[in-house]
Amino acid sequence: MSGLGRRGASCISGLAGGNTIDSREERKVSDIDKLIEILTKIRGGFYHFTDTRNLALIRASGLLYTRAQKEKERVAIAPGGNDWSLDADRRSGMDAFVHLCFFDDHPMEWIARQQGRIADSLFLKISPQVLRIPDTLIVDTVSNRADAVPRPAEEMIRNLDLKVIYTRTDWKDPAVQERLKAAKKCEILVPSHIPINLITNIPNG
Repeated sequence: MSGLGRRGASCISGLAGGNTIDSREERKVSDIDKLIEILTKIRGGFYHFTDTRNLALIRASGLLYTRAQKEKERVAIAPGGNDWSLDADRRSGMDAFVHLCFFDDHPMEWIARQQGRIADSLFLKISPQVLRIPDTLIVDTVSNRADAVPRPAEEMIRNLDLKVIYTRTDWKDPAVQERLKAAKKCEILVPSHIPINLITNIPNG
């Protein structure tokens, strides 16, 4: 990601490497606070892809998790997941969360367009402040995998490959490509819903 600058890249390296610049700072400022500060400075955030046909519902209710959509009889007009993935979410309890990714492109979005579930897609940009929502989790793989272990965001930030997500790397390097591929599977899991004020790029209706 461009725009970090030398100091921002150094801070990311500190988080990613499990080290802090100042041990006194570590006692006062959480990793969530540090990551939010960095992303806010570069106008960064997280992402959720949707079909543009769902925007009216999102404007009215924010981003609802799948179970809430069903309970409120507000099922998205064009869900991004297929029947298998939606059922896997239900079995694993992941239908109780809104799923976010770290990049404004995602393999599932490409598949959804290819299979015709999504016609006109939009990656909604979510404010990094979403990490402050209580009980938000992060998982370092696809969340509905049988071996996925979502953990509290504060615990997981340093387990993420933040260097490949947020700093300039040689994406032609096969090893970096594998790291990038793995990073694109990571998810932020937000319980309940994401309010409209945390969606920074939703078009006006």
